[in-house]
Amino acid sequence: MVGLLKRFRYTLEADLHQLFDKKESKNPIAMLNQYIREAEKQTEQTGKLLMRQAQLKEQLQSELKETTAMLEKRTKQLELAQQSNETDLVAFATQEVETYNTRQFTLLNSLEQSDKEFVELEQKFETMKHKIKDMKVRQLQLMGKENVTRAHHKMDGVLKSKDESEFDDLSSYIETLADKIEQDYDRTQLEARLASLEKTNQVQPSIELKKEESEAK
Repeated sequence: MVGLLKRFRYTLEADLHQLFDKKESKNPIAMLNQYIREAEKQTEQTGKLLMRQAQLKEQLQSELKETTAMLEKRTKQLELAQQSNETDLVAFATQEVETYNTRQFTLLNSLEQSDKEFVELEQKFETMKHKIKDMKVRQLQLMGKENVTRAHHKMDGVLKSKDESEFDDLSSYIETLADKIEQDYDRTQLEARLASLEKTNQVQPSIELKKEESEAK
């Protein structure tokens, strides 16, 4: 059991500050993600071992129950054999009682030790789960910080790439372009009106000519 606890000290005793203080850690978020995956894997394995420990504990309890029942049975049989003066039965029953007494004592000690170890494992298992939750909170904090840093970097790059005079020139260019578009639009409208007027004037003389020819007849 001691060996089992040592196998998981990596997760239980790990310090996040030491993780990020390493000189070779160029990407703390990627490193944290890997650390979380490993911790989750070890926690899952610990959970399975904890379940296995609970099953073994139940088996010990079952063995103790059976042994206690047999001890009571053989004790009563020993009393009957003694009352009946059955020497061979007394010898056999006596040996049986001693065997079950020894087994019961062993099982009781094993169960007591198993209870302590199970509680210790369960407490550390809960600690491992809390540790992972804390790391995930830290992960979100780092991701948010990284996102803000990148946003600031991009905005600073845009702001530093153009001085005020360049922005003024760009603004003037946009205004000039807008004026040109508006003038082109107005010109187009005026040209359309002139064309319409010209067409109307061409149609009007033709109508008047037909009218004069009709009156002459």
